[in-house]
Amino acid sequence: MVFSTISCHQSTVAERESAAERVKEAITQELVQIHQRGYINGFSVAIVNENQLLYATGIGYGNSKTREPYTEQTIQNIGSISKTLIGIALLKAQEMGKLKLDDPINSYLPYPVNNPWFPEIPITIRHLATHTSTMLDSYRYFNQSYVLEREENSADSMVYRALRNLGVTFKPAAAKITPEDFLRKMLVPGEEYYSLENFSKFQPGERFEYSNVGATLAAVILEQAVGQSFDAFTTGHILMPLRMDASGWSFAAVSMEHHSRLYLEPGLELPLYSLITYPEGGLLTNIHDLGTYLAELIRGYHGEGLILSGDSYQEIFKAQLTGENFAERPSNNLYADDYNYGIFMGFTPTGYIGHSGLEPGVSTYMFFNPKSNTGRVLITNTNFLTSVAGAEEFDAIWNALGKYEHQLNQLLYRPREGN
Repeated sequence: MVFSTISCHQSTVAERESAAERVKEAITQELVQIHQRGYINGFSVAIVNENQLLYATGIGYGNSKTREPYTEQTIQNIGSISKTLIGIALLKAQEMGKLKLDDPINSYLPYPVNNPWFPEIPITIRHLATHTSTMLDSYRYFNQSYVLEREENSADSMVYRALRNLGVTFKPAAAKITPEDFLRKMLVPGEEYYSLENFSKFQPGERFEYSNVGATLAAVILEQAVGQSFDAFTTGHILMPLRMDASGWSFAAVSMEHHSRLYLEPGLELPLYSLITYPEGGLLTNIHDLGTYLAELIRGYHGEGLILSGDSYQEIFKAQLTGENFAERPSNNLYADDYNYGIFMGFTPTGYIGHSGLEPGVSTYMFFNPKSNTGRVLITNTNFLTSVAGAEEFDAIWNALGKYEHQLNQLLYRPREGN
């Protein structure tokens, strides 16, 4: 009877794994077919639950000229998904007694920052983390925050003209400065990039206004509070504990052999660039590492994460805003991550939690369903917003993952040891 039971169990496991392989093959075939539309050069995807990576693959090309494939090991920056690590880092620093979310930002900054329309109302770290700080991303931000990795003499090329049409400028490599110095220029009266246009006419805490500047300032405050660079702190407290070995905040920290080329459009390759304001959009990673990170977020939502305590994760995932904080809420977009906000964590109208990302040559999604404990990740090396067809291809990839997400989880779910 015992042998019969064991044999039956082994047969059941084998059948489920075989069925899962067929599902994976179906997903891959569908993704390959979608990629043939030709508006996204290369991408990688993952489906995860709280315990494991259920599916991951790369499709297309990391370099369209050489036909180098985009694989599961391909690395690129992921845009604003990076901001979720700022939130995790802030809560880790709070656990360490280094700061509190409701502290005024000027308790930590080496220079005072105030909204000139309401100079007497202090801006807090929580305001930064919920995009209610009243700091705005003016055109100066997008013209000054991107820098080339190497000097180039192609300012009049087609790709640079296309960038300028989008309101983006790549500065020469020599223009790179620290995030702290960059924000001094943006936010301190009398400095080079300062303007009243850098601030809204709402009181701090009153209105949600997405702010890359505010996110970077939160990272600078973290640095001041812990006495360590944002790069070093997040590497030590997030990337290393999760064994995200392929990830980092600079080209020197990752394998450039696996780095993807980035494309403004399928035929417009971008030069290698980085962000002065790297904490808000510059994490370099691959699909395996980002899937590992998402699994940690799912565990953290249920108070079982590795990086933070249950109370800290509860703060991360608590909706911090109400309808009164929004001029207009994006209720028609199923994956609009600015329907509500936690601590640098987005909430969609349909209850998904996570973040999207968009930088020159980068379009990304990372969301999980807290009811099913499953999530999806999509990283692309091509801007999907440059054409309607590109956006439709991006959506088709995302929706194809969603079609198989629940089925794959049912077939492959394994409880963690100790559960």
